[in-house]
Amino acid sequence: MGLEHYLSELLYRYNCVVIPGFGAFLTQKKSAVLHRASHTFYPPTKIISFNGQLTSNDGLLVSHMAEVEEVGYEIMLQRAMQWSDAWKDRLQNGERLQLSEIGELWLNAEGKIQFEPSEQVNYLTSSFGLSPFVSAPVTREVLKAEVAAMEEKVPFIITPERRKETSYRPYLKYAAIFLLALSTGFTAYRVYQQGLENQQLAREEAQEQVSRQIQEATFFDMAPMELPTLVLDAGSKVERTTTSQKTHHIIAGAFRFRKNADKKIRLLKRQGFNAAYIGTNDHGLHMVTYESYTDAEKALRSLREIKRTHSSDAWLKSVK
Repeated sequence: MGLEHYLSELLYRYNCVVIPGFGAFLTQKKSAVLHRASHTFYPPTKIISFNGQLTSNDGLLVSHMAEVEEVGYEIMLQRAMQWSDAWKDRLQNGERLQLSEIGELWLNAEGKIQFEPSEQVNYLTSSFGLSPFVSAPVTREVLKAEVAAMEEKVPFIITPERRKETSYRPYLKYAAIFLLALSTGFTAYRVYQQGLENQQLAREEAQEQVSRQIQEATFFDMAPMELPTLVLDAGSKVERTTTSQKTHHIIAGAFRFRKNADKKIRLLKRQGFNAAYIGTNDHGLHMVTYESYTDAEKALRSLREIKRTHSSDAWLKSVK
């Protein structure tokens, strides 16, 4: 089964899928479009792009491939790197890579990878089954000429009628006008006040959503972690601990504030996890882990169990 098949499966669920050592495919939602010239309606979709600078392994693609093919994580990581090297060689030889249902890759004159996405598949699950369609424009009949001709044939004559007016009728008229103006003004004020309340509520909800996304966002960061240094005494040299390092971390989340990270650790520990704080990533976010392992196989099995029973957003961070 080709690597592009696994890419296609993950693009339905994730906005970023990284091929270790090669690059990342990104998706962005695009709203529905109406082409006025052809009267064609296009449903919402996901636009695929390629970034050749995102090459660090985030564990998503390799874990998915290892789980489907039922092989070890390290073995599947080696296969993914071999696929990546083979694709690079084909591009260097001037060949254009045709990735089924994804798009086409090639090198330009400056040696940079170019990408043209395929429009055959819509990776937005909410638009499943929707396809573009053409709607004929609505035609409206103009009856102005017919009405003018009818008025010439059948003229309207308005005969004024004299009415008897009493002394109190003008006061009733003024009172009715005053009540109507008062009722209209009160209604307009209520509509205006309701509009202000709706705008304030929308701003508060948007601010809360943005704050929650910033504080609870998870970033993929595979930068190596620096090993601790042990100082023996004033006359001894400094040595680094090289044994029994837990280099595979199952990430529960990354937080903007340290107090939120500590709160997450306390919650996970109450739920039975060996949660811990492992520092900050390149974005300055505080990272919290469910558990850390020295064995990649144990880490992968634990990740599957956590994604199945606790959180589907958990991911594996491997430090070399």
